[in-house]
Amino acid sequence: MEPNTQQVSLLHRISSIVSSHRSVDEMLGEIVGLTVQVTDCDACLVYLVDADSGDVVLRASQVPHAGEIGHLSIQSGVGITGWVVENKSVVALSNNAFSDPRFIRLPGLVEDTYEAFCSVPLISGGDIIGVVNVHHREPHEYTVETISLITFIGEQMGGAIARARLMDENARLHEETLEMKRQLETRKLVERAKGILQYKYSLTEEEAYLRLRNESRRLRRPMRDLAEAIILTEDLARKSGEPGSLEREVEGD
Repeated sequence: MEPNTQQVSLLHRISSIVSSHRSVDEMLGEIVGLTVQVTDCDACLVYLVDADSGDVVLRASQVPHAGEIGHLSIQSGVGITGWVVENKSVVALSNNAFSDPRFIRLPGLVEDTYEAFCSVPLISGGDIIGVVNVHHREPHEYTVETISLITFIGEQMGGAIARARLMDENARLHEETLEMKRQLETRKLVERAKGILQYKYSLTEEEAYLRLRNESRRLRRPMRDLAEAIILTEDLARKSGEPGSLEREVEGD
């Protein structure tokens, strides 16, 4: 396939990926797949820049790295990968990549023993958000056309990755907000249930809380469920004009 034809094919594939609204991890997996397709490499790793620390964190790999994904990080400017981030430039080493003065050996990465290495920035809006690393076990010449195709992937997918990261972050913040609301509602219910226990049984606030907690453990029911049951029983008792049966409610259901 001619380079121009291959680029057009890649563009169609990338357009399909971007319009599918995949998650960050799925996008990263697609980058690995596309890069392997155009380079026929023995390994491909994708790193993303952490917005808080500025470190470059391994996020996807062709070769399984379960223990390293999301944990292995490199400081900007350190090693070839860190150099690419700091300088926003491509590095292509056709052989003896480990002899480059910028090279550092990372624990757990067999790819660092491979002969050839090419590192390309992952770009979004002119800013580098990550790096795509390509490895070949044997010496391998990275042609201008090959580097252009990897760069093309990095440029086209960078914006999609940035948007996916923003969506994931918004979803996380939304879930955190919902969880905070749930916790606040639970505290309000527990406080009200404690008040009912204190009034009915002349308990202190601490005694009422301990009673709720102990019953929750004994019955293996969330404290919120017990609090809701106590409140419901009290409300029903008030409507009927009869005293609520706390013991029956705590022991029942």
